[in-house]
Amino acid sequence: MLKTIVSTDRAPLAIGPYSQAVRVGDLVFCSGQIAIDPATGEIVSGGIEAQTERVMANLEAVLLAAGATWQDVVRTTIYLVDLGDFAVVNRIYGHVVGSMAPARATVQVAALPKGAAVEIDAIAHVGASK
Repeated sequence: MLKTIVSTDRAPLAIGPYSQAVRVGDLVFCSGQIAIDPATGEIVSGGIEAQTERVMANLEAVLLAAGATWQDVVRTTIYLVDLGDFAVVNRIYGHVVGSMAPARATVQVAALPKGAAVEIDAIAHVGASK
């Protein structure tokens, strides 16, 4: 099966040896996104709410570059430095993904790159017609 690298300048460039996303057949595997503003290369200010909004926007940009939308997402993982932020992240995430929410896991981690408070990755099924 053909492996295609997905890249967009509407999301932060990878900060290591990985791709923003990889498409294999009908599946798109999006790398975790943190709250880096693609215009500045810096983590956004404004706390967990602003970081979560930026993460969701970054993921959406990668999904769109792969020919997908949030409606195509079948699985996500949310990584939080502080599970105390869960309610805020969950509210913003739920608003973005809508009623057809994907399967999901949420875990607390010791730290994230660049001091981020939240990271989210995603897997989407885009189908052969997209």
